[in-house]
Amino acid sequence: MEFGVFAQGAVPAQLLAEDPDAEHRRLLESVELAVHAERCGFKYVWASEHHFLREYSHMSAPEVFLPFVAARTERIHLGSAIMNLTAPVNHPYRTAERVAMLDHLTEGRFELGTGRGSSSTEVNGFGIPALDDTKELWAESARLLPRLWRGEGDVDILPELWTRPHPPLWVAAGSPSTFEKAARHGLGVICFSFGDPQELAPLIARYKELVQDPSDPLGDWVNDNVLAVNQMVVLEDRDEAFRLASRIGFSYYVALVVRWLDSFPRPAGFPAWPEVAPEPTPEMLELVAPTGAMLVGDPDDALAGIKVWQDLGVDQLVFSPLTTSISIEDAKRTMDVFGRHVIPQVDLEPDVHRTTAQRLAQTSP
Repeated sequence: MEFGVFAQGAVPAQLLAEDPDAEHRRLLESVELAVHAERCGFKYVWASEHHFLREYSHMSAPEVFLPFVAARTERIHLGSAIMNLTAPVNHPYRTAERVAMLDHLTEGRFELGTGRGSSSTEVNGFGIPALDDTKELWAESARLLPRLWRGEGDVDILPELWTRPHPPLWVAAGSPSTFEKAARHGLGVICFSFGDPQELAPLIARYKELVQDPSDPLGDWVNDNVLAVNQMVVLEDRDEAFRLASRIGFSYYVALVVRWLDSFPRPAGFPAWPEVAPEPTPEMLELVAPTGAMLVGDPDDALAGIKVWQDLGVDQLVFSPLTTSISIEDAKRTMDVFGRHVIPQVDLEPDVHRTTAQRLAQTSP
């Protein structure tokens, strides 16, 4: 299994109340954490693209954030999770050009995670009448991009790609049907979980079955990868980890997810905004740790949680510490511990990115 970090530009109200410059500080801390991730042995940095979703995500331009990180790193891969492919948000010609520029400037470290927007606030803000209308818009652009890179379009996309035939292609799965769609198209799938990981078991199993022989591949090679976004608070002192995780506003973050992302299934019994569920206590988190729903506790707890995800067939776990109100210092502490005590026991090929290995295996002469 491989590991990554997620930069979302979350700016919870609590942080703004404490510091009027919290938005600026949090964006720069996202860069700092991404650079630190490479030092700790993480292989991927992913950046979201969201619009108009106050507090939840102020990361509106991953194509700006990721090159800024690329200039400060050497090995870590940089992915968009996601880049919105709907034409009213990003014209497919411009998307093809941006990807080519990112591919060159990162020297092949960029990975294209795609999506269609996950909130009616975003979709309507760009003049798209309804969320369902984005399905065809995504499909049109997703089919067009590889053709443009192959030189089969009506215009010349310049620069041409540096990575041949093209960087890894992914799609975000906000609903169960997207897992099958990703597999049919030969795309890696990016999924999000806020509950029991076992709920994803049938979806991942179906994906792994279908992706072995995609019926309608979009790209020129198959990216057989399942990425799951999770939370991680791991320290050598187990009790301290539970205490820290209980006071960083995890429930508040989930409330923001439910508030804004109305394309996601609403968790049963979850309070409607602006009500927020109580924050978990250290005792509650100790019970959660073995399920893998959140990697919390000491390194042994983390390894047990990772085993849950491995058994489901997940290839990459990605953590989003700065979506909560955790300090940058504490976030880096948890990453240090995870990098020293956990990653070396799980990622047994530290110099090989799974996506690169798959591309070379399928396309090299």
